[in-house]
Amino acid sequence: MGYREIYAQAATDPDAFWMAAADAIDWDRAPTKALFDQNAPLYQWFSDGMVNTCWNAVDRHVEAGHGDRIAIIHDSPVTHTKHEITYAELQTRVASLAGALAAKGVTKGDRVIIYMPMVPEALEAMLACARLGAIHSVVFGGFAANELAVRIDDCTPKCIIAASCGIEPGRVVHYKPLLDGALELARHQPEFCVIFQREQEVAHLEEGRDVEWHGFQYGVDPAPCVPVEGNHPAYILYTSGTTGQPKGVIRHTGGHLVALNWSMRNLYDMNPGEVFWAASDVGWVVGHSYICYAPLVFGCTTIVFEGKPVGTPDAGTFWRVIQDHKVKCLFTAPTAFRAIKRDDPQGALVSDYDLSSLETLFLAGERADPDTIEWAQDKLGVPVIDHWWQTETGWAIAGNPLGIEKLPVKIGSPAVPMPGYDVHILDEGGHPVRDGELGAIAVKLPLPPGTLPTLWNAEARYRKSYLEHFPGYYETGDAGYKDADGYLYIMARTDDVINVAGHRLSTGAMEEVLAAHPEVAECAVIGVSDGLKGQLPMGFLCLNSGSAMGAEEVIADCVKLVRQKIGPVAAFKLALVVDRLPKTRSGKILRGTMVKIADGEDFKMPATIDDPAILDEIAVALKGIGYPKKTSR
Repeated sequence: MGYREIYAQAATDPDAFWMAAADAIDWDRAPTKALFDQNAPLYQWFSDGMVNTCWNAVDRHVEAGHGDRIAIIHDSPVTHTKHEITYAELQTRVASLAGALAAKGVTKGDRVIIYMPMVPEALEAMLACARLGAIHSVVFGGFAANELAVRIDDCTPKCIIAASCGIEPGRVVHYKPLLDGALELARHQPEFCVIFQREQEVAHLEEGRDVEWHGFQYGVDPAPCVPVEGNHPAYILYTSGTTGQPKGVIRHTGGHLVALNWSMRNLYDMNPGEVFWAASDVGWVVGHSYICYAPLVFGCTTIVFEGKPVGTPDAGTFWRVIQDHKVKCLFTAPTAFRAIKRDDPQGALVSDYDLSSLETLFLAGERADPDTIEWAQDKLGVPVIDHWWQTETGWAIAGNPLGIEKLPVKIGSPAVPMPGYDVHILDEGGHPVRDGELGAIAVKLPLPPGTLPTLWNAEARYRKSYLEHFPGYYETGDAGYKDADGYLYIMARTDDVINVAGHRLSTGAMEEVLAAHPEVAECAVIGVSDGLKGQLPMGFLCLNSGSAMGAEEVIADCVKLVRQKIGPVAAFKLALVVDRLPKTRSGKILRGTMVKIADGEDFKMPATIDDPAILDEIAVALKGIGYPKKTSR
């Protein structure tokens, strides 16, 4: 069957469709049905099944005779090390860690915070929790102490697993002092902390509270897998909320396993034993879904990469990893490719490596502008597939299902909705808009398996944040449109759609035009307050390394381009060249914070910001063109 037949099948009989997909998972007790809707609009999947995630990700592959298959490749250019772990070795390591945690009292339902860099031990900690039925909450390694404290108080962990340090290009990030500082701030205190000591820094251990990773496992019996209900939370993953208070997205075990396993073959076109590389971090949803769980559950080899797309040591690092490990599918954020393109605009380093193993590049996390996609297609010679999803959904809302049918690629679109996602474009009143018209993107309930069923200890907030604005729908918070073929176009967060003299305009469409300029490596457009028109667009441009054009010349070109491509209605006249854009550690541009700086409003430093100093640079650049204006306040 082709995509349309499979999508229709999931829409007309979701129970039958997802029960068939569930057959690919090892259940201790098979579910009697897929969808449980008695508490609508809070839906659940496979609730009466019993299952264990770690068994499905590790043990079953060993039992099936694949113990010698490589499960994890750790590639760390920042420490100049590489090593491989087989499924059999992973089983031994995870069972040992789980046994040690169990011996210290960690049981089903207990929470465990994991605060680790990109090392295999981070995945082992996640899987050890899953083995016991404990609920892990991974916090991005290096998060500030106060932000870590907020998460400790919210999920009240019995245990925290951390590393002594993380390694960044040119520096060591001291994790243990950050953890100690968080515990001084937190009201809740864990019973114990497990510290993985790295050779780059050996941390001080607090007597009576801290235990060393290897030492506390010595002489302990390995733990068996503990079956849990299909609706048992696998993990809590915190995402920034509009109030500044993080939201704890939870993932139910049964639906998580079924959806991720289904996606590996049908979306990413993978087969067991092949090498899948999601160049992200375990602290983000991509790291949960596609570094740890999906590849291992499906029986692939996953890469844990401790480095950056540039600077470790150069813009050829990605190509070296693909060559060395025979990567079939690379999944990363568009911002990574913009960084590579900025350092190596001609793609000269690509020819230094053998990329014959690479079949596809998937992009997600930030809107993939056509210029970046075209550059990647040209340099790599493989299909470049944009797809769209969120922390809340856990896997793609829309994509090109390569394992079912290779649909035509439309640059600028993440293609079509995945089975189970009934996507609608609505106006502010909740009414459908015409094809091609910009509106709020919402998904008709129920969401498919693998998506968030609610928030951790915050059902009222879940309803208010996602369900109340458009009753009967999940509100994505993104704006976009559909074309006549059903392809989606994600243009901006709804907060980033600006109103210029009554015209609703997409900042994403303007960014698309700016990114097409040959000297623009990366850009962002925000809406700033204006006394006459309400809002005006303002562009921030990062130029290619060694750009031959001056800043004023590029700005003049860009103003002309927007006028030509979008029209005078955009009123695009404000632009400035900056060295870099403020981003989260996952690569999302902090447009909302930039708006507040330009408008002279107070703002809270985003917890996920990669480098706070960039905000000072943006403020200085804005001051140079007279922002913030006094009338903006």
